[in-house]
Amino acid sequence: MKSTATLLFLCSFSLAVLADHQTDHEDYLQCLSHHFSNTTSNPELIYTPNDMSYFSVLNSSIKNPRFFTSLNPKPILIVTPLEASHVQATIICSKKHDIQIRTRSGGHDFEGLSYVSELGPFVIIDLIKLSSITVNVDEKTAWVQAGATIGEVYYRIYEKSENLGFPAGFCPTVGVGGHFSGGGYGPLMRKYGIAADNVIDAYLVNVDGRILDRESMGEDLFWAIRGGGAASFGVVLAWKIRLVPVPSTVTVFNVRKNLEQEENKKLVLRWQYAAEKFPEDLLIFVRLITANSTEGAGNNSNERVEPQAWFFSLYLGGVDKLLDLMQNIFPEFGLKREDCTEMKWVESFLFFNGFPNGSSPEALLNRTSQSQLLPFKSKSDYVKVPISEKVLDGIFEKLYEEEVGRAWIQWYPYGAKMNEIPESEIPFPHRAGNIYSVIYFLEWEEDGDIATTEGHLNWIRRAYNYMTPYVTKNPRASYVNYRDLDLGRNNFKGPTSYAQASIWGTKYFKKNFNRLVRVKTKVDPTNFFRNEQSIPPLPTQQKKRGD
Repeated sequence: MKSTATLLFLCSFSLAVLADHQTDHEDYLQCLSHHFSNTTSNPELIYTPNDMSYFSVLNSSIKNPRFFTSLNPKPILIVTPLEASHVQATIICSKKHDIQIRTRSGGHDFEGLSYVSELGPFVIIDLIKLSSITVNVDEKTAWVQAGATIGEVYYRIYEKSENLGFPAGFCPTVGVGGHFSGGGYGPLMRKYGIAADNVIDAYLVNVDGRILDRESMGEDLFWAIRGGGAASFGVVLAWKIRLVPVPSTVTVFNVRKNLEQEENKKLVLRWQYAAEKFPEDLLIFVRLITANSTEGAGNNSNERVEPQAWFFSLYLGGVDKLLDLMQNIFPEFGLKREDCTEMKWVESFLFFNGFPNGSSPEALLNRTSQSQLLPFKSKSDYVKVPISEKVLDGIFEKLYEEEVGRAWIQWYPYGAKMNEIPESEIPFPHRAGNIYSVIYFLEWEEDGDIATTEGHLNWIRRAYNYMTPYVTKNPRASYVNYRDLDLGRNNFKGPTSYAQASIWGTKYFKKNFNRLVRVKTKVDPTNFFRNEQSIPPLPTQQKKRGD
């Protein structure tokens, strides 16, 4: 926390600097000063636009540069809490003075909602300093503070045991605060379910500033924050997770196929029928992409663009068993020993994220992305019936419209454990009946031209619209951790009706949206915890707040 003198200086902020709003921001800062002055003397707790470090702290966890422009609203301050009481104080003061809260764990929200708000003056609670992880090997559990990343979780588990893991995502820099609360799928999904399926307790600060665990929050709220997006209900401080067994050796491969060859195209089509029926120890997902290729040699060589399918795989076992298995269940793939690499489970995340061969697992502790961060847009879908060759050709017609390799469409198989868990077990409803999920992804070089950006956004919308007849319907389902504001958003002013919110809410949560609204109405009836796609309470409750 800053010294008392510094906090008094903060309280003298110009209202023009803080924003044009009826709320008295000086009173807000005085409220924070009062609460923080009794807890710590650390000078690096609050950052305001007048602080030299403000923009470096703000930008440190922005993972989508599309929201890293002068046009995007900026927080009136950033709080980097060192303990739970700092989160409690920020909630209490923000509620009192009608300041919006954005909670940031890793900064991977696809639409930037963990660090941008169009709904009025806001503060960021950046949990980066609340990132401790305590692993209990005997109990096969861990307590993980919400500011930790997936990579840190994997490494800290590995430190204690090479034969324990956790079924979360691929990207090591993603924060667990949002990842777990939205579901969190990854390479162990078909064997153990998603991350939220394996959360067994949590600490959450509610709208009154109280710290609740599973017992004190009750099963309805505990249900809601595991897959329903915790930001609608409070600020999660930590998760208790159930660890799962992993073998000493796993096998990975990344095989790229040229789809100009008819047999390879048929392989992709065949994958749709086979992948969701594979044993739970085997994951093979497919990325459809365009890539440069060289024909000929020397002076006679020429560059060309070809359609490709990249097959990524993780098998929970050794290469010999994998080769035998593939020969039995997917012989047309033609997997060879030289395609495969054996490694430890934790090392597979280095492989999938393109780390150099021989990298130490300690690299997973790095919160900085390996690749250059470019502006991007993503969308998602679910498929219940395999698409045809004609539709596959149409997908590549769309991919050819964008710069080579910048756009891709990825299919991720379901089945196995995901078929066994009921849709209503947690808010994440995408279970039996889905043969694979789809992610549409596009990144581009930033040139500062709004028209250029709109052109790229329109491309991904066209690709998404093209797939309309071939994906789930009523609703057309989407994954909340691949947030997409094209699906709809809450009103900037005034309450959002249930009917309006259900347009996007049922896409993310299907019938579970109704229960999420009931929980929201009970625990946050005045809709303090809100964002552009938060769960709204029933409108009669919002009116009491004066929205």
